[in-house]
Amino acid sequence: MAALKEKRTCGQRCEDFGRFVWNSDNGTSFGRTPEKWVYISLYYAAFYVVMTGLFSLAIWTLMYTLDPYTPDYQDRLPSPGVMVWPDKYDEEHIVITYNSSDKASWSKMSSCLHNFLGQYNDTLQKDCDHNCTKGKYFMQDKFLPGTHTKESCSFSVSQLGNCSGLHDPTFGYNSDMPCVIIKMNRIINYRPSQNNTQDIQVNCTVLEGVENVKKIEYFPENALMDRSYFPYYGKLAQPDYLNPLVAVRISLTGKRSAKFQCRVVADKITYENIHDPYEGKVVFTLQNLHVPSKPSSVHHHSSAL
Repeated sequence: MAALKEKRTCGQRCEDFGRFVWNSDNGTSFGRTPEKWVYISLYYAAFYVVMTGLFSLAIWTLMYTLDPYTPDYQDRLPSPGVMVWPDKYDEEHIVITYNSSDKASWSKMSSCLHNFLGQYNDTLQKDCDHNCTKGKYFMQDKFLPGTHTKESCSFSVSQLGNCSGLHDPTFGYNSDMPCVIIKMNRIINYRPSQNNTQDIQVNCTVLEGVENVKKIEYFPENALMDRSYFPYYGKLAQPDYLNPLVAVRISLTGKRSAKFQCRVVADKITYENIHDPYEGKVVFTLQNLHVPSKPSSVHHHSSAL
C-alpha cells in the first residue's frame, strides 16, 4: 500500500509561507527575483499608460466632433411634448383635484403656479426685451460677440391676464374658475409651423363631462404662442430663454369635474402618437371636490281654526 502523506503542522505551514515570501537560498520574493519584479512592473506600467492614452484619445476625438450647441441626432423628436401646471402627475393620468372651500387644498395649487411663474416675473423679463418682431420667427445665424450667446424674447407673466396671479393670487382655485398653464417643451432649431399664415395656438376640448364646463378662456388673447419665441437654440446659446405659455381658465359647474385635452395646433405638430401620450397634447382631469351646501327648507304649518 502507498504510504499516507504525512500531515503537516501549523508551524510547518507558516514556515513554508515565510519561505515563499522571501527565500534566502535563491534570493526570490513571492517566486520572483527582484530583477524580474522590476521588469514586470515596468511592463504593466507601460501597458496601462498606453491604454489610458488610447482611451483619452478616443474621448477627445468624440468630444471634438460634438457640437456643444446642437445635438447631432434629433430624429426621435418629430413633435414637442406638452405639459400642464399645476403638475399633479400620477402613474398614468394627470388629475388636478382641489377643494375650493379648503384653504389648505387650493393653496397647494396656487403655490405650485406661483413657484412655476416666478421666473416669468415682469421685472426679470425686462432684461430680455430685444424688440422681437411679433408674428415672425426670431432667426439668429450668428452669436453675440463676447458672450457667444444668442438673444431671447421676453415673456412676462402679465401676458397671462387673469391667470397671471397678479390680480388673483389664488388663480381661481378658491372658486369654480381655476387656471391651468400649458407649456410646450423645447426642441433645438424647431419651428412649429412652415405656413406663415397659420398661428401657433392652444386649443382645449372637453373629452368627458362637457355638461360640467360652463366656459373656457385663454390668455394671452386667442391662445397664441407667438413665432418670435422660435426657434430655440439651446440652453448654452440662450441661457435666458423661457418658453411661451398659454393660460386656460375653466369655469366649472354641475358636478365640477371634467376631462380635457389641450393641443398645440400647428402644421408640424402631431398629436396622434399612441406611444407618446404627451406628444403635441396633454390630457388631464380637473375636479373641484367642494360640495355646496343645500339651503335648508323651512316648512310652515298652518293650523285650521
